[in-house]
Amino acid sequence: MNYQMVPLQAGLYFVGVPIGTARDITLRALDVLASADVLVAEDTRSLRKLMDIHAVPLRDRRIIALHDHTGEGVQKRLVEEVRGGKSVVYASEAGMPLIADPGFELSRLARAENIPVTCAPGPSAVLTALVLAGLPTDAFFFAGFLPNAKTARRTALEPLAGVTGTLAFYESPKRLGAMLSDASAVLGGDRKAAVCRELTKKFEEVRRGTLAELAEHYTNTSTKGEIVVLIDRGHSESLNQIDLEAELRRALQDMSVRDAADLVARAHDLPRRQVYQTALALGRNDK
Repeated sequence: MNYQMVPLQAGLYFVGVPIGTARDITLRALDVLASADVLVAEDTRSLRKLMDIHAVPLRDRRIIALHDHTGEGVQKRLVEEVRGGKSVVYASEAGMPLIADPGFELSRLARAENIPVTCAPGPSAVLTALVLAGLPTDAFFFAGFLPNAKTARRTALEPLAGVTGTLAFYESPKRLGAMLSDASAVLGGDRKAAVCRELTKKFEEVRRGTLAELAEHYTNTSTKGEIVVLIDRGHSESLNQIDLEAELRRALQDMSVRDAADLVARAHDLPRRQVYQTALALGRNDK
């Protein structure tokens, strides 16, 4: 038996569940699932299956469905359960609740009603993809799912062109080729990217290349499974020495030499050592 029955205070518990491999669940998540008074899930069948795999008994509890099409009445009922002294646990179909998954409206209502909310964290597809993709991980921007229609998708991509962090998206296999083609057109076909598919599962795959290369491949190749697309950050045009020194002086007004050099080097994809030496020289000359 991998779980323990533990006393849970009244409150709302968001629980992270595996994105593929069932054994990726945490021991604390199993404890919470075993011990909660009320079980709630985006997909009741998938949660029941997960509990069966780990021999977590349902006992006399039934699993309540809560997803994007559930009415507000269910959310209010769950808040009342907590007010009545019960522990309520909510799990998405896979991964962390609220991360491009249902649960946000319940969380917002719980905060508005001032009831306790906590989380037993677990796997996340976007974080797993960042680890595997080979793209920078010091800063990233998660944009969830892009719109389905081409014009709306390109419009949504445009303001992301200048983000100085790795871009992360969830995408449907049916729209993957079109999404990559639009990203290539809007963000630039030479940007490095990675398509991460079926993470933690038997057919896990990470394909890397430029946006143009990946767009060509997936436009002509059908694929299946859960997909995360990662796109390298935008790189500004090279700064001349005068512009570099001006940016460093602005940064040095509020930052240390080390932090200012890190910021400017990341923003313009410049060698950190070069920028740091310039910042040191500026610091000495300005004294």
